[in-house]
Amino acid sequence: MSSNRDVPSNSSLDAVVKTYDIRGLVGKDLTEEVVTAIAAGFVDEVGAAGKDVIVGHDMRDSSPTFAAAFARGAQARGANVVSIGLCSTDESYYASGALAADAAMFTASHNPATYNGIKLSRAGAQGLSMNTGLAGVRDRAAVYLHDGVDAVAEPGGFREQDVIADYAAYLRSLVDLSGIRPITVVVDAGNGMGGLTVPAVLGEAAGLPALPLTIVPMYFELDGSFPNHEANPLDPKNLVDLQRAVVEHGADLGLAFDGDADRCFVVDENGDAVTPSAVAAIVALREIARARREDPDADITVIHNLITSNVVPETIEAAGATPLRTRVGHTLIKDAMRESGAIFGGEHSAHYYFRDFWSADNGMLAAMHLLAEFGGQDEPLSALSARFTPYPMSGEINSTVDDVPAAFTRIVEEFTGRAEFDEFDGLTVTGFVGGDEPFWWFSVRPSNTEPLLRLNVEAADLPTMERIRDEVLALIRA
Repeated sequence: MSSNRDVPSNSSLDAVVKTYDIRGLVGKDLTEEVVTAIAAGFVDEVGAAGKDVIVGHDMRDSSPTFAAAFARGAQARGANVVSIGLCSTDESYYASGALAADAAMFTASHNPATYNGIKLSRAGAQGLSMNTGLAGVRDRAAVYLHDGVDAVAEPGGFREQDVIADYAAYLRSLVDLSGIRPITVVVDAGNGMGGLTVPAVLGEAAGLPALPLTIVPMYFELDGSFPNHEANPLDPKNLVDLQRAVVEHGADLGLAFDGDADRCFVVDENGDAVTPSAVAAIVALREIARARREDPDADITVIHNLITSNVVPETIEAAGATPLRTRVGHTLIKDAMRESGAIFGGEHSAHYYFRDFWSADNGMLAAMHLLAEFGGQDEPLSALSARFTPYPMSGEINSTVDDVPAAFTRIVEEFTGRAEFDEFDGLTVTGFVGGDEPFWWFSVRPSNTEPLLRLNVEAADLPTMERIRDEVLALIRA
């Protein structure tokens, strides 16, 4: 639905409303006035007048102020605001699902302290993207920003509700860790919301029984200035402290959460990173097995995005389920989860989606599955993860590119006759296999928000991966 009023042509919202969420510089792109207008537009777009709207926020300095500004705009348009206060993004998804209410989460995830943003959800933690309502929110908000927010005859109410204990209990009902062997885990919360949720879910802070886990905390102090390192575990430099601590403490493994704690990265007992694709394959096996126990004859679908390792669809098929490849992007995958009835979805960016969690992503739940699998056997994590890491991968390599179409043309010209091309999401190139030629593939995708091309390469062996990686990078950067 779109607003019937004319949208001001010079809307300042275009810079902050992205494909899947809202994000920008505090005080420049995002102000209280902008947030209040977005709240009003959101309530109108999703039809939330007279209904509850969840509002949560992370630990950034600007987040409480922005959450209050959102509450004012939402109430003015008739929504009843349910403030859940400090929370992780997946905790806000829990509230949206359990309370069947639309929701707004204030966070800029792994971005630096100067940024903030909003992740909007329809009731049941259903994501909002540009194609499924976010454009309408933007257009309505542009009018309110221009003309002011006019209050309805009966503005909405406001109440506070603490959901963390219910959230923790719900996750424990999905994954039972009570019977695993004792495990020592170093957790790097990066001064983000994992510092709140880890003690509640894996510890006793929410009043739940103790688990056979010894948690060694790192940077659990909530601090939106990120004094120790950026809360972005996807960047290898931000894992260095965790890797060192795991070895120093003789721990079994390490977990690193991003700023809003919806993504979780893993390192083994040697401090080596475990690829998110390996985690996705392990969790997929557990979820497939559980679905089979519930219904031996069920048709089971598991989602993976196009840059996950080949081991993920191979593992899914070997377990008798159907792999479904999707484009990259959390809102797209949430939609695909619902449309396909998939039980689980995994991205190589360490987002993991669960049908039993309203098809939303939950890094904590993925970590619990990994702990359950690891704690139910005797091998070190390095041995367990090695079985799900048979192929060398480059990891995501970003290049600044002024002319993306020209780069794509160079790649197609060079690999024509040597490979198949797929434009499902960017450009995926898969080499012809024959004779002594091992398998390889690569994906090149333009960023939605920056002049970047993102390259991912995988091959049957390291020399082939490095050869293809270097060849494609030379073409991209020519």
